[in-house]
This record gives sequence, structure tokens and C-alpha cells, in this order.
Amino acid sequence: MTTTATRPQITSLHVFCAVLVAAIVARPLITETLAAPVLRTAATVFVAVCVQALPFLVLGVLLSGAIAAFVSPAVLRRALPTRTAAAVPVAGAAGLVLPGCECASVPVARRLIAHGVPDAAALTFLLAAPAVNPVVLVATAVAFPGEPRMVLARFVGSVATACAMGWLWQRSGRAEWIAARARRPVAAPAGASRWAVLGEAARHDLVSAGGFLVVGGFTAATLSVLVPPEWMDALGGQLLLAIVVMAVLAVVLALCSEADAFVVASLSTLPLLPRLVFLVVGPAVDVKLIAMQAGTFGRAFAARFAPATFVVAVVCAVGAGLVVFGGLR
Repeated sequence: MTTTATRPQITSLHVFCAVLVAAIVARPLITETLAAPVLRTAATVFVAVCVQALPFLVLGVLLSGAIAAFVSPAVLRRALPTRTAAAVPVAGAAGLVLPGCECASVPVARRLIAHGVPDAAALTFLLAAPAVNPVVLVATAVAFPGEPRMVLARFVGSVATACAMGWLWQRSGRAEWIAARARRPVAAPAGASRWAVLGEAARHDLVSAGGFLVVGGFTAATLSVLVPPEWMDALGGQLLLAIVVMAVLAVVLALCSEADAFVVASLSTLPLLPRLVFLVVGPAVDVKLIAMQAGTFGRAFAARFAPATFVVAVVCAVGAGLVVFGGLR
């Protein structure tokens, strides 16, 4: 009788221990490397961005978890007007009452559609909730203490984007563009208490959004030390180019809306208008949202909704900035 030797399995604990041992052995080299002024500056920016944003991120995911656990989508459905055109701005205003981050807004919008809420109203809520909720607005005020108009401009631009997309979908959208699976009611896990649902939803959102916060902080730190100041000055002098660059950067970075204001506030050499575009576009359309929308509502939906949202968000952000800031700033 022969026996087959089993290969030892490498787990995450083994990898962690190996990295820890390597860090201990290479400690003198790491210490010497991190002592460089450039890296110390980058580390300072990274820690500042993350520490400032973390309390708002935690509060945001707790509110999102509370919505998932204690707020039924049927409540919003009963509160909406029967006419879809009138339901769109009400759904946009509901973002102030029922906040959530981008990651949470997609499943909430799916639940709304499955419970019979008009598609246009559910999609309006999807765009408004992560952009105009109190946590995001307070975080924006803290990140821009010397520019209180940035809060108003972000609110106006984000609400305008959400409502414009809702009305656009009501006029031109087709029901068949949304996958049939998105219209099937989602059953709650059997035996799960509301507090268990809250804890699981908050944990999931914190892990997901926290990763993007780290990426955003790392990007801000990298830009602060690797991009020559004259480049940022030159970009600040080319307003149209700065708007386009910041809009694309918002899509690529995919920051959490509770933390994005602290990242963009660190780019102080840029005018306010391009930074406002970043804050309005980011919560409405980015790479993680496109992926989540494709998985939830179908590729046909994401292929149409995401590009249209990008264009509308840029236009609404510029319009809001011109009105609130009183011109090009």
C-alpha cells in the first residue's frame, strides 16, 4: 500500500510571517531609506490624509450598515410621488436622509428596483446618496476650511447630476437595458438579526472603502513628491485641461466619497473648479462603480449609464462652480 505525500499548504499566515521576518532582517536598510527627506514628506502627506478621512469613513459605513439593517426599501417607495418626473428630485433629496457610500448605493438601488420603485428614481438615489449625505458634506467642510462655498458647490453639482440622469433615464432609458436579475426581490438571510446585518454590512464597506482610501492617500503622497511643482502650476494655468485631467483622475482613482475631499484638498496648487469636478464626478462614476453596476444591472446598462453620467457630472460640476464661485476659480 502506497501513500501519497501531501504538499504543505502556504497560507496567508505563512506569508505574513515571512514578510515580518524579512522586515526585521532588512530593518537597517529600511530605516535608512525612509530617512530620506522625500520619503518623509510623502509619509507625512499619506498619514495626514488617512487620519483626517478615517473618522468620516467609519461614520459613513456605520450609517450604510444601519440603512441595510433597519431601513426597508419599501419605506422610500411609499414616500415617493406616483409620477416618475416628480419622484426623481424626491429620490435625490432622500440622499440627505438615507446616506450611503458608493459601494452601498448600488445594492440599495437594486433593492429599490426589486421593490417596485421606478427605475429613474432608484438611479437618482444611486447617484445622490453617496454624494450629498451629511457625512460627505461635513467631511468636505473640514477638508476645505477656508472655502465654505465648496460644500454648497459640491451639493448643487451632485444633486443636479443625480436629477439630470434620472430625468434622462425616464426619457430615453429602456427597461430591457437593466438585467432581469436586478428586478428579482432579494431575500434576507435566514436567522440573521438586524445587528448582525449591520455589523456585516459595515465590515464589508469598511474593508472595501478603506482600501480605496489607502490608494488615494498613497496617490496624494506620490503626487506631492514626484510631480514637480511647476507641472501643477502649469496645469493650474490651463483650466480646461485641469478639468479634464481631474475628471479622468476621479474615475481612475475610485476614492470613497467620505474621503475624497481630503485627497483633493491636498492639491492646493490647482484652482477650485477642477477640484470641484473631481468631487462631483468621483461619487457618480468611477472604475469600481462601473464594475459593480455591470455586475448588478448588466453590461448593457453600465455601457450606457456610465459614459452618460460622466458627461453630465462634468457639465453639472462646471455649471455649479461658475454659479457658486461666481466665475472661473
